[in-house]
Amino acid sequence: MSIAYNITASEPVNQQIYRFLRQDIVTCAIHPGSLLSEKDVSARFNVSRQPVREAFIKLAEAGLVQILPQRGTFVRKISAKQVADGRFIREAVETAVVRRAALEASPQALSELAHNLELQRLAASRHDSQSFLLLDDEFHRLIAQSIGCELAWETVENIKATMDRVRFLTLSEVSPPQSLIQQHEKIYQALSLRDANAAESAIHTHLQEMIFSITPIAERNASWFEEF
Repeated sequence: MSIAYNITASEPVNQQIYRFLRQDIVTCAIHPGSLLSEKDVSARFNVSRQPVREAFIKLAEAGLVQILPQRGTFVRKISAKQVADGRFIREAVETAVVRRAALEASPQALSELAHNLELQRLAASRHDSQSFLLLDDEFHRLIAQSIGCELAWETVENIKATMDRVRFLTLSEVSPPQSLIQQHEKIYQALSLRDANAAESAIHTHLQEMIFSITPIAERNASWFEEF
């Protein structure tokens, strides 16, 4: 079941609806293959159809929905190939980022990463998967921020929507948060030691998790995945 969200005046309505729907799709509150109705979404958020239509277009650009003329807008099933391609691009970007961070990250930046790890442990202890995923993303964003290149994380974020759905499913079924936290700790330790090679190895191991997890997840949720 999708959770309640409130539209505010702090940012454009279409961006808020995009973010809320993206969250619902990523966490599979809205199942792959589901029909998204402009009318229903407009009623849900008490807005006109125009910002909803714009949000749908942005979701389509992220690869999360398919807009079919005369038929409607459908949540895309998960594509194993898109997940693999996204992971490949993400690893290329984040490997370069983490190597620089090992040399350039300030004590303050390392402190922020350590604090983020504490929050991850707290979210895991509370079995709060949604908060954990947000903190996971924040951990990686902080590494990019530590070298003054948040654009690197924005680039990753733009291509990882399909990956995020698999990430959410793996938390309870294949890759529990504690395992991911241990991987994050190894990245942090390598950065603290200024060891670029160890940092690269740690991020590689961390992102390889997606390759090993997608097959069992697809087998358990076959109707949500495109055919291999």
